[in-house]
Amino acid sequence: MTFKELLIKLDACERAKEWVGDMTIEELVATCDRGDWGLWLAKKVDVDLRLRTLAKGHCANTVRHLMKDERSLNAVDVAIAFGEGKATREELDAAAYAAAYAADAAAADAYAAAAAAFVAYAAADAAIATADAYAAAANRQQAADICHQYIGEALIEKVNQLLTK
Repeated sequence: MTFKELLIKLDACERAKEWVGDMTIEELVATCDRGDWGLWLAKKVDVDLRLRTLAKGHCANTVRHLMKDERSLNAVDVAIAFGEGKATREELDAAAYAAAYAADAAAADAYAAAAAAFVAYAAADAAIATADAYAAAANRQQAADICHQYIGEALIEKVNQLLTK
């Protein structure tokens, strides 16, 4: 089986399958600028939960400055601690549930604020949209670098094991 055939079997999105083409897993890990794709694949091929959580925690930490609720900040810290073997699964689950509750509350507030903002600012500023797109691309690359560092080797190993079965 080829790597692309594995992606098809795992039901990867069309964009990812097209981008991968004839690459090997080693080439993907070395060149992919999408941390979310690495994390998705790591979950699908069952890379160790602690390694995945460590990578996710560090990825989330890149946008820590946007988090306003202590429960969200704590969840990032506990995820990293869990990944490093310094927190239990129970502590991770508790922090995740607390952060989810905080996110639900924030989403309700954000929805109301977004609706008000839409009415007030119907025309978006192109410069802001461009800056946001640049920041998003930079963060995707940062997340990809984090995934390469924390799960790259394990991802290569797991995928190659599946390809040789």
